[in-house]
Amino acid sequence: MERNGGQQDEMTELKRRLHHDLIAKLNFAMLEDMDDAQRREQVESLGRKLLAESDIKLTRGDEERLVQDLLHDAFDLGPITPFLMDEEISDILVNTHRQVYVERLGKLELTRAQFRDEAHLRLIIDRIVSRVGRRLDESSPLVDARLPDGSRVNAIIPPVALDGAILSIRRFRRRALSIDQLLGLGSLSEPMAHLLRGIVRARVNVMITGGTGSGKTTLLNILSRYIPNGERIVTIEDSAELQLQQPHVVRLETRPPNIEGKGTITQRELVRNALRMRPDRIVVGEVRGDEVLDMLQAMNTGHDGSLTTLHANGPRDALHRLENLVLMAGHNLPDKAIREQIVSALEVVINVSRMSDGSRKVLSIEEIVGMEGSVVTMQELFRFVRTGITQTGIIQGHYEATGIVPHFSERVELAGTDLSGIFQRTTAR
Repeated sequence: MERNGGQQDEMTELKRRLHHDLIAKLNFAMLEDMDDAQRREQVESLGRKLLAESDIKLTRGDEERLVQDLLHDAFDLGPITPFLMDEEISDILVNTHRQVYVERLGKLELTRAQFRDEAHLRLIIDRIVSRVGRRLDESSPLVDARLPDGSRVNAIIPPVALDGAILSIRRFRRRALSIDQLLGLGSLSEPMAHLLRGIVRARVNVMITGGTGSGKTTLLNILSRYIPNGERIVTIEDSAELQLQQPHVVRLETRPPNIEGKGTITQRELVRNALRMRPDRIVVGEVRGDEVLDMLQAMNTGHDGSLTTLHANGPRDALHRLENLVLMAGHNLPDKAIREQIVSALEVVINVSRMSDGSRKVLSIEEIVGMEGSVVTMQELFRFVRTGITQTGIIQGHYEATGIVPHFSERVELAGTDLSGIFQRTTAR
């Protein structure tokens, strides 16, 4: 049953009082000698005692919720803890202590969760960053961190955040999706899925592009499943999210500077180091900086079948972004030379998008063909054709094969994937 404003305020005030009394009566010296389960049991026992002594009559359900809130405050992440247990939630967005949004099944929604005050939110943020040896204060007002389950955390505080502390959590999916689940969700068609399986097995170099939250990493995870078990894979990420299932995987992760501003290890350093580790394939979670040229050169020098993602709005935009990243890294190369590097390294660009109804779709699969003068040429193999939108806001459309046969089709078939009939001009609903 929904509470009215007065009841909600009353419960908030009761929680505030209980928390204050709990802190006053806890024996912290005794808690230090206990394991986590014993500490929780001690806090729960004291919390129930304080509730029994209070002058406010509560239903059994309200009492249980208050006890759980006390436990979440004492040991977990306060009022946002339940969201971390909900598999349908992909993002938790705290806009100051008064407002918490979540993204559930691709749609943003405002929740009823709130922190008691700014100090409460700062306490939870400090709990997160202290676990990974980071700090957050006025001299260092923003931080990236990772929760024990792998979820990515970004926090920013005043004076940079004008209205109060901001916390953003990108959830880490515990169970990786399969390509069959993507088919069930309508994210691509069966011929597209068949082709993607084949190009990974045939060691075609692939880049996945899309906007924030479009499903780039999810698709990268799925495609990586088709890398043969006998190959040595080196993964390079800013925040470890990939869930590769093969037995021979080496996982590398960048390191931010320490409190003194030293000790940074960048993706570029990791890409260069990976080349000395005898990889069969290199998987870069997301290309975003001066590692771009090293990655392209790696793809050009015997590391076929490499996979990566790039934040871009489409295949052509992705190529422009790659060029800009090379130039921003300080490499003094002519535009044509950069494009030649891109063309000789990359073969397939997959564009994914989060649609307005919250669904995620593969919008196109394109092959990089070569150069015409100084222009990179591409040809589209599959695309999503949008035909309309229902009254409830659901995107309607179908997948279409363009009928173009890619240059790498022979390699894919030699690697064991039958492509007969797959490129015939068709539509799949």
